Amino acid sequence: MFLTIYSDIKTFYKDTYEILMRQEAQNVIPLGNVILGNEGKDKTDWRDPANWFMAAVSNNKEILLTAIMTPPHNLTLYATDNINDELALKCLLEGIIKNNINIPGVMAEKSLAEMFAQAYSKTYGVTYKINTNQRIYELLKVNTEIANIGSTRLANQKDLSFLPYWMKGFDNDCFGDTLDTGTDINKYIYRMSGNNLYILEDQDIPVTMTKISRQLQTVCVIGMVYTPPYFRGKGYATACVAAVSQFALDRGFKKCVLYTDLANPTSNNIYMRIGYKPICDSTEIKFSKTNKQIH
Repeated sequence: MFLTIYSDIKTFYKDTYEILMRQEAQNVIPLGNVILGNEGKDKTDWRDPANWFMAAVSNNKEILLTAIMTPPHNLTLYATDNINDELALKCLLEGIIKNNINIPGVMAEKSLAEMFAQAYSKTYGVTYKINTNQRIYELLKVNTEIANIGSTRLANQKDLSFLPYWMKGFDNDCFGDTLDTGTDINKYIYRMSGNNLYILEDQDIPVTMTKISRQLQTVCVIGMVYTPPYFRGKGYATACVAAVSQFALDRGFKKCVLYTDLANPTSNNIYMRIGYKPICDSTEIKFSKTNKQIH
């Protein structure tokens, strides 16, 4: 069992891409990152691979465990074919500690995330708590019985009159961020760039947004689903996600993928009505430095 820590994204991409593609829908986050880094076109904020931690644990045959972290974001792990190997995990931990890599948190398939958190906290002397229990869904076909409400269109510059408030509302709902939009409009322009942010209008009034992101080989991610509180309960999110999912399938993607918070049964029910089916559970765990060890 041996650990490789990479400094070159292209080598990491070459070694891990096909491994991650074995579970493309499950691995949309690490795959999206290695593709973005390999292309090297966008180094905004956290996207510069020079600042990433990239590693793989192998035996004599193949990679058993893949790890990538794009600071300040969490470490993302994938056990090849979802087979957790304790020796591989131990090898990764030894390398993390030896190289003094700071890990703010971990996100992975539920059992792997919990296994890593327990071992890391015991070895490194930190506490941990589950931040979010998530479920990953995939969709092959949109339910044709979903009501078609209003019309869905691409966002444009005119929408910047309200989009910063919607984006901060989304961040507040999902991550607990402040609702203060600040004064830098460029970060909101960046988030709506790429012709992949959609607005649902009802009687010419914008009511919901949804985004297509992380466009991979056969899969894309549906995210940033947000309806302002005063428009909720009217079926807008369901109609918008259904429409945008169909747009993605019509563009040639075989599957749409999305993440949900298991603490929000409403959104989980909405997505299943549209046609999304669960493929696995993913857990995000946060670490806190302390002298106390968890056993």
